[in-house]
Amino acid sequence: MQKRMAQRSLLDDFVILVVNTNNNPCQQDESSPCQVISISASEIATWDLSGILCYGRVKVGAHRTRLIQESSYFHGLLGGSFNESGLDHISIEWNLETFLNLLICIYGGSIDITSSSFLPLFDAALYFGVERLISRCKSWLSVLASPQLELSDLIQIWRYGVDRAVDFVQDLCAAYLAKNFMLVQSDKYFGNVPYELLICGIKHPHLTVHSEMHLADALLVWIDADKRMFNLSESSKDNIINLMEQVHFSLLPLWFIAGRSKSHNFSKFADQSIELVIKLRKMSSKCLVDSLRDGPPADLRVRLTEYSERMDLSGCPQLNEAILLLSLLPRTYFTNSLWRKSLKSFLTNPEDETLPLLAFETVKEVDISKCQRLDYKVAVKCFSKSFPSLRKLRAAYLLNIKVSTIIQLLQNFLQLTDVDLTVDIVPIIPGQASVFYSSPGLAQTPPIIFLTAGSNFFDSGQSHCSLSNITRLTLKGRTDVCDTDLRSISRLCDSLCYLNIKGCALLSDACIAYVIQRSKKLHSLIVCYTSFSESSISALCASTSMTNEHVDSNSLASNLQMLHMSKCEGISEASLLNLITRTHKMKSLCLRDTHVSDNVLRGFSGSSLEALDISNTKISNMALARVISENPNLKSLKARGCKNLLQLQIEGRSESFSQLVSSQEVYECLSKGSGLEELEIGWGFCYFSLESLRPAVSFLRAISVGLGASLGEDALKLLSSACPLLESIVLYFQEISDSALTSIVTSLKHLQELALSYCFGDISLQSFKLSMPSLRKLRLERVTRWMTNDDLFVLTQSCPHLTELSLLGCLHLNSDSQPIISAGWPGLISLHLEECGRITENGVASLYGCIAIEDLLLRHNGSGIQKSFLLDAALKQFPMLRLVSLDMCDAKEGNFDVPEEKEDGRFLSIVKISRCKSQRCALGRELGPVHRETLVMFWNGQNFTKTLLKQRL
Repeated sequence: MQKRMAQRSLLDDFVILVVNTNNNPCQQDESSPCQVISISASEIATWDLSGILCYGRVKVGAHRTRLIQESSYFHGLLGGSFNESGLDHISIEWNLETFLNLLICIYGGSIDITSSSFLPLFDAALYFGVERLISRCKSWLSVLASPQLELSDLIQIWRYGVDRAVDFVQDLCAAYLAKNFMLVQSDKYFGNVPYELLICGIKHPHLTVHSEMHLADALLVWIDADKRMFNLSESSKDNIINLMEQVHFSLLPLWFIAGRSKSHNFSKFADQSIELVIKLRKMSSKCLVDSLRDGPPADLRVRLTEYSERMDLSGCPQLNEAILLLSLLPRTYFTNSLWRKSLKSFLTNPEDETLPLLAFETVKEVDISKCQRLDYKVAVKCFSKSFPSLRKLRAAYLLNIKVSTIIQLLQNFLQLTDVDLTVDIVPIIPGQASVFYSSPGLAQTPPIIFLTAGSNFFDSGQSHCSLSNITRLTLKGRTDVCDTDLRSISRLCDSLCYLNIKGCALLSDACIAYVIQRSKKLHSLIVCYTSFSESSISALCASTSMTNEHVDSNSLASNLQMLHMSKCEGISEASLLNLITRTHKMKSLCLRDTHVSDNVLRGFSGSSLEALDISNTKISNMALARVISENPNLKSLKARGCKNLLQLQIEGRSESFSQLVSSQEVYECLSKGSGLEELEIGWGFCYFSLESLRPAVSFLRAISVGLGASLGEDALKLLSSACPLLESIVLYFQEISDSALTSIVTSLKHLQELALSYCFGDISLQSFKLSMPSLRKLRLERVTRWMTNDDLFVLTQSCPHLTELSLLGCLHLNSDSQPIISAGWPGLISLHLEECGRITENGVASLYGCIAIEDLLLRHNGSGIQKSFLLDAALKQFPMLRLVSLDMCDAKEGNFDVPEEKEDGRFLSIVKISRCKSQRCALGRELGPVHRETLVMFWNGQNFTKTLLKQRL
């Protein structure tokens, strides 16, 4: 009797839920054509959802008690005094898949919440009052990491939260937007983000951006989207102002401010921002601390959150150690009345351990390039405490980083794997320059020190210290690094895989060889413009190290993937051939400006080459064709200046090269590869060459065509259709017409660089009237002699976003061109003007509007430049100026005052001043100037050098 009562009670506890999908509802009568399946919640763990969803109607036997306990909807329906409370069958009109997942959740099962399923599940959870599912949805949204949620879905979820007045949904959507802002800002739907969601995300404490520049750019994109600026109401204008005011304008890069100053939505903030930057740049860290009364304003704090992975402060000359510290200290620190005193004490003595610096565990990359006012003793101390997981540090173009700082970096950041300390390369190559005289400090040709196996020349005085995990080290251009310095650095870097010492003129071949032997994991080596020679090649090819340590018998050369050795001289053909034959894994090989021969190149037996540079060498088409045919994955080929590509045969060829090979075969071999992305070519290149290359250039990004090539109008028009993705076009000595240039400009929407040098043909203003909004670099040399000030103004309208401009031979320009340039391109970083009429006959004051200029060349434009120009430009007008080239004939008073070594705040590293004299023909008519010499002044952070060269630089 009890058993039958128990069975009866169990049956009474079940209710049948008849679920009809609301997409295609079925009638409940048995005559319905819908297929029906009956399942039980008792067997929920074994449900086959994909099979169940094939049915039009599902009958689910569910526990009445469980439904009442877990769902407020069923609690009201089944647990009250309504007539429905006793029903055995209940009809549910809902999306079948969503409702079944709801039941699985009610029974404690696992469900998969995704970007597309969140809203249906959350809507069902709210309707049926299932707190368990609401909690799971809330948890999923709160811990959601990008890129699990599409921006379009985020917008939809946020709007749902607004419509249903679910505050936590709105808050979590704003938090997600804030945490993932760097990814979201590039989404095609970013312009669709509602203002309320955007402003909440920006104000959220978890807002994570790499820099203020990225935030400002994203807001400008949002404002420009969907034509928001048309027919704006007053409230909309207020909204836009409110958005832009969230940017920390005092922490924007100077070049960015100048470049965006023409933007309608940013122009009103640009002057204020530049004023702030200049003011901060002139203020010392201690003065800045003294100027603060109630703690640091938000505008002076770099955005760092627990989700930050990268901090990009590059291009901010206003950044000093005080601003850095203000960003790394907790807000509670500033409630102590003695905070100024302790902060200034730390600035004086960075070894002071009392400051409670915050730790940001997720920061892996920091970029402080061009932040020349930052004290790196303080910076290194701060980074070591606040960024314990730091992996990559880029500090390029900073002359105040000494070798001791580099070593300190390596010792303090044992997790650091990538360091980039690039500076500008000295234009003087020791041993290759014709020098009249030089002051002490010039990087002379390094002493030759021959090392043999077992030599301990560099090992004397070795100190035992912790090894770093550096795998990539870039010291490009650092002439302050000598042999002993690199030796000390290499001792700390046993894991070194990539080394870039391009332009490190003080390093000897013997030292480079020593470092190679120590770096047993080395696979990438960039040694252009150094003394890399016989000893270094021997080190690469050796099977045992100079310290008698055993190395892989296959030698280091067998593991090389990258070798760039432009302008490295004094290497015998036998040594180079010995090296090349061992580099089976090579992916990128640069032999530019070397004496490499066919015999060497044909010794290359690798098949993984992706980039090859043989520019200005004697390589012929036969050797090149062989390498190309055996390396089908070649993406970049640079062979400009190779005259032998025209030859049909080479004397003394081996039997394997007995067959005549034309230059056309080179292009046919290229067309059989996987496709080029970069091409630099000259001698022998013509329309038929390009036609042969059509299968290989559909993904070409950059092309440079030089002397010896003859493209013609047809080839240039073919170029724009055959290579639709081109971003860079550089043409030397080519015939070009308006129609060809128009074809290029109108067809190539991604074009960012256009250079026409010494080209001839019928070019007029018409082809430059077309809009080129993507163009960033423009070089017109000896091709627009007709250009006037009016033409220059038209150019500013056609190419409004230029950052680099070079004009040569525009004879009709005058001093009124300067304000056109300053107003049209305030964000210029590089400006070269040579033989451009009388641009500088009244001085250069009107160019000071281009405040972010880093590279300035003014030659033969009128003798009106003030004597004090260099000092004013470097210390007052152009705070980012690093490179200057002038000519004495443009000096108003016959010469220029030059910066001295003792001056503070130096960012200017290379100054070139040429001297010339006028040349007259037999009839007494004045011809072009004859250049006599060039004075090169160079500051590397340690030495100030003056060198007079016989040639013009």
